[in-house]
Amino acid sequence: MTDRAHALIVIDLQNDFCPGGALAVEGGNDIVAPINALMEDFATVILTQDWHPAGHSSFASSHPGAQPMTMTEMPYGPQVLWPDHCVQGSKGAAFHPDLRTDGDLILRKGFNPAIDSYSAFFENDHATPTGLEGYLRTRGIERLTMVGLALDFCVNFSAVDGAKLGFDVTVRTDLSRGIDLDGSLRAAMDGMRGAGVTLT
Repeated sequence: MTDRAHALIVIDLQNDFCPGGALAVEGGNDIVAPINALMEDFATVILTQDWHPAGHSSFASSHPGAQPMTMTEMPYGPQVLWPDHCVQGSKGAAFHPDLRTDGDLILRKGFNPAIDSYSAFFENDHATPTGLEGYLRTRGIERLTMVGLALDFCVNFSAVDGAKLGFDVTVRTDLSRGIDLDGSLRAAMDGMRGAGVTLT
């Protein structure tokens, strides 16, 4: 019998983050089939979906002269300027075509044009909630297993926030892939361990 207090959270497994996409993570395609299989082991499956309006403030194209994958300072703190990606309603924003999407909840994030949202729990100001915590609490879910893209950004921020909120969080690193921007992968792994996240 599956544990109803334990949920699987599949982070941003979307076309733009897979090979051929606007912000491709190497090996992103490789984790789709095993994640589909893993869903069978969970009573609750939640999928997150990066969902940006065109012209989002985290896009380098919204900042004259800025290059993608550089840093800028936003009112809420430092922000990577990304290539345009996961624009609402676009093919790039759609889930990978082979991914099962018959889960319990699809949580869209990053739709506020003025602020990015790496975490499934909070926008990048670390204060504005997405509503996921309330959903999990009212469902009686206490343990979370996270998989998906990218390990050093959205998976990392989601895992750390989940642990800070008191959830028992495990990240399956074998079913996640990272970008590794200027050492971000090692920093993410260290940060997750420091927050009490279990890495397997």
